[in-house]
Amino acid sequence: MATLHFELVAPERVLFSGEVTSVLIPGTDGDMTVLPGHAPVMSTLKAGFVVATDHRDHGIRILVRGGFAEINPAGVTVLAERATPVEELSPEKLDHEILELGTIRDGSSDHREREKLDMMIGQLEEAKAALRV
Repeated sequence: MATLHFELVAPERVLFSGEVTSVLIPGTDGDMTVLPGHAPVMSTLKAGFVVATDHRDHGIRILVRGGFAEINPAGVTVLAERATPVEELSPEKLDHEILELGTIRDGSSDHREREKLDMMIGQLEEAKAALRV
């Protein structure tokens, strides 16, 4: 089975580096699945889960919050602003982040900043719902 090299890097650590059969990426222009031989693409990321599947159909799920992905025929590199493996997440942690963002939004008078924070809150609420799946 064909594979591609996948690496996910966050500021504090490398969360994954290895061979996989596919990678699902939450791009700001829409989610995309990357398979071996994919055309070169650069994409910014929204908050959501990166899901990589290995040749045994085992997957890893990592919540990213911003960043970008570089895709080429041989592999995918994700540089995340923030990233957390699903094993380290809980609805309570996400609720805390949502509450913090809501507090920042409520204190802002900048319309564009408020819209950006509303979008981030919505994305984290989607991620929280996806934890139950």
